[in-house]
Amino acid sequence: MKYKPLNIGELTARIPLVQGGMGVGISLSGLAAAVANVGGVGLISTAQIGFREPTWDSNPLESNLKALAEELKKARALSPKGILGFNIMVATKRYEEYVRAAVKAGAEIIVSGAGLPVDLPKYVEGFKTKIAPIVSSVKAAALICKLWDRRYQRVPDMVIVEGPKAGGHLGFTAEDAANMTQEDFDKEIVNIIEEVKNCARKHGCEIPVVVAGGVYSREDVHHVLENLGADGVQVSTRFVTTEECDAPQVYKEAYLNAKEADIVITQSPVGMPGRAISNRFLQNKGAAKIEKCHQCLEKCNPGKIPYCITDALVNAARGKLDDALLFCGSNAWKSKKIETVHEVVEDLFG
Repeated sequence: MKYKPLNIGELTARIPLVQGGMGVGISLSGLAAAVANVGGVGLISTAQIGFREPTWDSNPLESNLKALAEELKKARALSPKGILGFNIMVATKRYEEYVRAAVKAGAEIIVSGAGLPVDLPKYVEGFKTKIAPIVSSVKAAALICKLWDRRYQRVPDMVIVEGPKAGGHLGFTAEDAANMTQEDFDKEIVNIIEEVKNCARKHGCEIPVVVAGGVYSREDVHHVLENLGADGVQVSTRFVTTEECDAPQVYKEAYLNAKEADIVITQSPVGMPGRAISNRFLQNKGAAKIEKCHQCLEKCNPGKIPYCITDALVNAARGKLDDALLFCGSNAWKSKKIETVHEVVEDLFG
């Protein structure tokens, strides 16, 4: 089936696909550029993006901002005409500085979740960068639309709806993420779409709605676009086991070897539920000595958490899986082989 392109203001993605941002070090320039080249929107995750920089231990912010610009430059060299941007978590310490650095570096779009990006329009003012909040409820979608309108006379350029089957940190309680049925969340998606369309009609514009979380197969894409009426899908987990993904090979193999029972919801040390692959690290309850604060999240007290989430995710990106947190979506266990991004997109969209 041929689907309509995804129009985000004057940006047009030939395929209605956004590649989800995956940190730390999982979606960088390689994956983002590959997705952009096949006609989707490629996103680089800024979460501790500079962990390979020699100055990272002594100055994580400076290292991250330097790596942010370098990764976009590399992605642009690989995809001169593709749509490229960043996923920046609202929960990030010094969030404003990351957004301003991303805009200055030339990001065409910024997708922002892990909290409501209530002041995002202020940080991109004067630039053409598109902005897209991630929401999980009608209430959140309505709040963002009203706040942005009242404070900044601005509406979202795109809205991403993330469901309970997503990977990493979730916008739900652990109980809701485990028990909410697909039918229940489908109703929420339809209501969010209507809320966003009402906002668009009020302002005489188009605001595409993209659905994320659990989109793994062509049937999932068809359901979201045709049955629910969304404008696009965001896909993350499916791209981990691609040749172009920036994750190390052993990380990809952890997905290939995972069974359905291995996909669990765990409590992140920052107080949010998250979905991950069960391994020795999680089975030991993540107990690990915290030697240094890497200044990653705004609301984190190193003295009261069982382990440092940055250390756990950096270990994953470095292939030290026994000491790592392996975030994943609910369908990670379905991964059976390494593919190219082009092959994944062909399978999803035909």
